[in-house]
This record gives sequence, C-alpha cells and structure tokens, in this order.
Amino acid sequence: MRFIPHQHQHWLYVWIPLFGAFMWFATLWALLITWLASGRPHYVSQDGSIAYISDVGADILKPLFIVGCVITGLSFFLSSAIERLLRHQGRLVANMRRRERALATLAILFAFMGMCGLILLSIFDTKRFASLHRVFLLVFIVGVGLSAIFTVVEYRWISHDFVEIRKLKIAYVAKGIIAGILIVLAIAFAITLFQATDPGAILEWLIAFGFTFYLLTFFFDLRMAKGVHKGELSRERLLAMQQHGQGLTATREANEAGNGPNNTATAPSNGYGAHAYLGNDYSATSGNPDSYMQTSLANGPVTFGRGGAHLAYPTNASAANA
Repeated sequence: MRFIPHQHQHWLYVWIPLFGAFMWFATLWALLITWLASGRPHYVSQDGSIAYISDVGADILKPLFIVGCVITGLSFFLSSAIERLLRHQGRLVANMRRRERALATLAILFAFMGMCGLILLSIFDTKRFASLHRVFLLVFIVGVGLSAIFTVVEYRWISHDFVEIRKLKIAYVAKGIIAGILIVLAIAFAITLFQATDPGAILEWLIAFGFTFYLLTFFFDLRMAKGVHKGELSRERLLAMQQHGQGLTATREANEAGNGPNNTATAPSNGYGAHAYLGNDYSATSGNPDSYMQTSLANGPVTFGRGGAHLAYPTNASAANA
C-alpha cells in the first residue's frame, strides 16, 4: 500500500459500507418503483393489498434482489470484521478488556449469521419456498439485531474508558438510536406478520430502508482510522501513556503531508478530541509497563499532548494486539 498516500489509505476499506448501503437502497427503490409502476399488482405469494419486499423480489426482479442481498450482506459482515481488525492493529482505539474483545467477536459472528440469512432468504424466495424463506428472514433479523446490540455495548465500554473522545460517543449513540428503532420495529413486524398483513408490509419496508442508515454508521466508524499509523492506538501504547500520565491527543503527526510517526507536529486531523484520556486505571498484563517502553529505532519518539513530552513507541507497537 506504499503507492497510496497514508492520509488516503482509509479509503481502502471505508468504501465497503458506503457501497453496501448504496446497493441496498437502490435495490429497495427498484423493487418499490417496479411494484408501483406496474399498477400495484397482486403477486401469487401476496396476502394483503400491499406487497412485501419478498413478494416483489420473488417475481421478475429476483436476480436483482439476490445480487442486492449478496452485496449488502457481504458489506455488513466485512465492515464489522474490518472494524475489529483495525482495533487489533492499533489504528482504532484498542479494546482494553477481554469483555470488549468478546463483544466484538460476538458482533462479528452474528453479523455473519445475518449475512447468511439475508443471502439465503433472497435465494429461497417466498413464492416457492415459503417456510424456508421465513426461517432465513428470522435468521437475518436475529443476526443483525444481536450484532448491533453487541457492537453498541462494545462501543459504550470503549467510550467509557476514553471519556473525551467525542467521536466514540457519537458512534455508539448513533448506532444505539438506529439499532434501537429498528429492533422495536422488528418486534412490531413479527407481531403484525400474522395478525395484520398490510401494516406488517409497511413495517418491513420501513425496517429495510432504516437498515441503510445502520450500514452508513460503519463508514463513520472506519473513517476514524484516517491518518492513524499502525500500532499508534494499540493497547500497550495506551497503557504506557496512562502509566506515564500522558493524554491521548487528537493529533496525527503531519497527516496532510503524509509523514510518518517521526514527526512531532500537532495539527489535528481526525477529531479525537484535544485531551482525551484514560477514564480508568489499568495494569499491564506482562509486569511493569515500563518494560515495553523501549525506544524503537525504526519509529523514533512521538509527541503527545500540548506539553511536548516525548513518548517512545513500544517495540511491539506495530504488532497485532488482541
């Protein structure tokens, strides 16, 4: 990736949720417009007067529906996995406890479950495989819902440790609001699916369009890695900073010039907040935190905070950090 300037390397992955959201939104509009433009036909699998997404998707537009679901499901799962990878690499604020890593793992597993459910429900359509279609619809809803819950709780714990990082708080609040609304609507949808067909169809369309906004929250999450060097926000580094009484700054050294961590400029670039700090005390798991505070000849010191104090990179700062 050396051929891409460092300040633009985040575009290698932030396009994934953007493309997935666009594809999902476009697929839904294509289905809805087709149904309306055709004079609101009554499909074979349709019960009420308002067609469900699956009713339209099981007809002539089934190939489009499958492609849209495959791309959307993959982008959702990959966005969850890449977010965890960036924390693992120290390009996003690292998980400080085992419970946060467990929550992230569960979020990814249920995102995979949701992806599989979405793809399979598009293949096993409601017209030909009514029972299987509803099973996979349930798998999709449960997978996405649980993944969202675990993700929001994980972000809440991370933002609790770094109380002045404004973007972390915005991320989990936005995810929490959107996920909460979608979960409530999903519960209402499950009730009306068998009791009131037309209100259920309206709720399904609302939930589907709302899922677009949840996908877009991953763009905001992944973009926080902009200008951050590998290992810069690793767990060891954050522990060492806390041990030495230093703050996590919003500055990324000379990002606009594409320079590495040898620079000590303090121009803010990613909005982490001027003096974010560790909200709780931690102890290193491998003894004295000073043991890994050795100067890396390859990286050199970096300046944090406005006081100009230098903090050396740990020798393993660039290593993956579960």
